[in-house]
Amino acid sequence: MHEQQARYAIYFVAAPDSDLHRFGSAVLGYDCYTGDELPFPDNLAVDRETWRTLTEEPRRYGFHATLKAPFRLALARNETELMAAFGDFAPRTHPIAGFPPQVRLIGGFTAVVPREPCPALVDLANRCTSEFDAFRASMSDDERERRLASGLSEPQVQNLDRWGYPYVFDDFRFHMTLTGRLPPERRDAVLALLSKSFAARCGETPIAVDRLGLFKQDDARGRFRVLCAEPLRGGS
Repeated sequence: MHEQQARYAIYFVAAPDSDLHRFGSAVLGYDCYTGDELPFPDNLAVDRETWRTLTEEPRRYGFHATLKAPFRLALARNETELMAAFGDFAPRTHPIAGFPPQVRLIGGFTAVVPREPCPALVDLANRCTSEFDAFRASMSDDERERRLASGLSEPQVQNLDRWGYPYVFDDFRFHMTLTGRLPPERRDAVLALLSKSFAARCGETPIAVDRLGLFKQDDARGRFRVLCAEPLRGGS
């Protein structure tokens, strides 16, 4: 398969042996490091098939937070060059963002998010968006129309046309998705369940965004997996 058919993304992904990664991967039923299916937790608010449906969309991406949204490679670029640029970017000095987390509903889906705004996270996402854009192929007309159909503000349309993704810079919101969009009648129960499970597994420990993952999706039917991961070098 030609590399231009694959999609790549730069995500924050917690260390594979961390409580955070294990929690999110179990909720989704998928480990993006290994590509393995995982059993769902025992204490679900619904039956397992319903839970599988509720988590179907985020399962494709693995448990992560988007810093550079999925893109196809520009014709003049290749995977080796992208991996080299990624390997050069991560060891540079980046402030290590840390924040107290919580599970929250965002637009009908649940996610782990910062309790308070974190400027260092926004700065890291801005750098990823800008510095890796030279590797991104322009979106197709069909992709653009699908995005526009979701209902975007004028600044978001401008972001889409310039950066290939509407939710960047002023519209960036750090989140680690746990479910797809939930039916209104299930939202309170699922949020309560995930909040309790997250507190039991991860406690009040702040999340340190101290590593990046370069992810790859081989084709539209596949799931994203970690192609390589690098720790960030902290500093001011």
